[in-house]
Amino acid sequence: MAKSDPGLPAGWEVRHSNSKNLPYYFNSASRESRWEPPSGTDTEKLKAYMAQNHSASSIRQDGLGPNEGKIRASHLLVKHRDSRRPSSWREAEITRSKDEAKAMIVAHEARIRNGEASLGDLAVTESDCSSARKRGDLGFFGRSEMQKEFEDAAFALKPGEVSHVVETASGVHLIERTE
Repeated sequence: MAKSDPGLPAGWEVRHSNSKNLPYYFNSASRESRWEPPSGTDTEKLKAYMAQNHSASSIRQDGLGPNEGKIRASHLLVKHRDSRRPSSWREAEITRSKDEAKAMIVAHEARIRNGEASLGDLAVTESDCSSARKRGDLGFFGRSEMQKEFEDAAFALKPGEVSHVVETASGVHLIERTE
């Protein structure tokens, strides 16, 4: 089956990192590689391409070792213009206000809570974090490895629970503790 157009500028392609198990962007002419899409990317085409070609069904399920004292969580991040890095794989320059980002995340939360979609389903196309490629999965982490507000919210959840809106310097999040 032919892959759809990823909407990248000429010379750019999506490749897969075996070490990180994530897609990245590569320019064969300049030999440049990067985790964020290059400027000039059609973000709507890229979102559709990533959902089709880099969803959970294409992610390896590696065995995990002992993770004592650690939890595993997924998240959906919506950045705003005042985020510490207001760009993402979805948008080269994020211009939405913090209030607009909060409204978006509240709408995503409503869809999750009413059973319309899972956090992982939404993260693939709606999260501004590169973990979107892994359905928002951040893997295992312990204390002092994440921003304090994020860590406090994630560790307060029981496995299977989804947080309400969590604000950090990165933007606004929904967090699902998975393990």
